[in-house]
Amino acid sequence: MTSQITREEGLALLKQYNKEPFHILHALTVEGVMRWYANELGYGEEEEYWGLVGLLHDIDFEQYPEQHCVKAPELLRAGNVGEDMIYSICSHGYGICCDWEPKHPMEKVLFAADELTGLIGAAARMRPSKSTKDMEVSSLKKKFKDKKFAAGCSRDVIRQGAERLGWELDELLAKTIEAMRSCEDTVTEEMK
Repeated sequence: MTSQITREEGLALLKQYNKEPFHILHALTVEGVMRWYANELGYGEEEEYWGLVGLLHDIDFEQYPEQHCVKAPELLRAGNVGEDMIYSICSHGYGICCDWEPKHPMEKVLFAADELTGLIGAAARMRPSKSTKDMEVSSLKKKFKDKKFAAGCSRDVIRQGAERLGWELDELLAKTIEAMRSCEDTVTEEMK
């Protein structure tokens, strides 16, 4: 898997359709998480591809929330994104807003980690440090079990994601916290 566009082109494309800082922050976070997972899982040579998929995964969500993963292919094609990357990006909406099933390990990671980064981010904002750097899996699990906390983050999707990867939920939680730690400073700096 190789990227058809550069990171700069991907970021410009994202910002063409996304203006809200929250959406940009989420995209940058998922990009960083995907880059970490690429290296962690032995796909380091595909890090750029994994990162761009993470960066662009919600390209249509801000302007077209009712057409999420349906409008994305059109926007991505207009930005010269290749069909394999379009499939990878849209597969994170499998069973929710599209029928493109995650097949490659990268697609399964995106499916699992997308919702989870939202939950971890919300939990981090509640901490005195406002950071993932001192977050423990046990405290995240408490937030995970509280259905009222970050109610928009689907626990079912997170569980399904862990199953798709063949991991226990705790493993997915621990790895994704670590992945978010790895990119937290870079994302914070880029948001300035």
